[in-house]
Amino acid sequence: MRKVALSGIILALASPLAGAAPVMMEPEWAQQMCKAWNADATLTGKLVESEWVKNDKGRGYKAIQIYRTDCEGSPRVELRVSEKDGKAMCVYGGKAESKLDSGVDYLMWAETPRWIEMGKGEYGPMRAMFFQRLRFDGPMMEAMGNMGPFASFLLLVGKVPGDANTCPAK
Repeated sequence: MRKVALSGIILALASPLAGAAPVMMEPEWAQQMCKAWNADATLTGKLVESEWVKNDKGRGYKAIQIYRTDCEGSPRVELRVSEKDGKAMCVYGGKAESKLDSGVDYLMWAETPRWIEMGKGEYGPMRAMFFQRLRFDGPMMEAMGNMGPFASFLLLVGKVPGDANTCPAK
């Protein structure tokens, strides 16, 4: 159930308004992130060239889980990336389901305003991590070798419409 304020009146809605953007970092939003990933030439191409996508310990995919720290108990969403037809393609976007392996997978978390700033390109991954605006767990050296694609990933947060004023449902 969602609560929406209209001129001081609070309405409880059983489902989001028709045509409204999904809540940022809920499974529906992650599905849109997956589509946006697949439309981004830097992500689909450069992550194959660098062999990033191949570091999956034979599992067939890499997982990236993200969440918003200022939303208490915020659930994670997940993108899974596999090599398909010579490209690093997102094959799943939704609720986090994978058990992460810090040698191949990524976990990233930040406050909502920071995600928005990174999505607008106000700063990239190096500055975000240096100033701890973005927290990260995963293969650090691999990430450092893929800063261009990492920056493209952060920009997707700003390209995929999402309601950042509402916290993801637990």
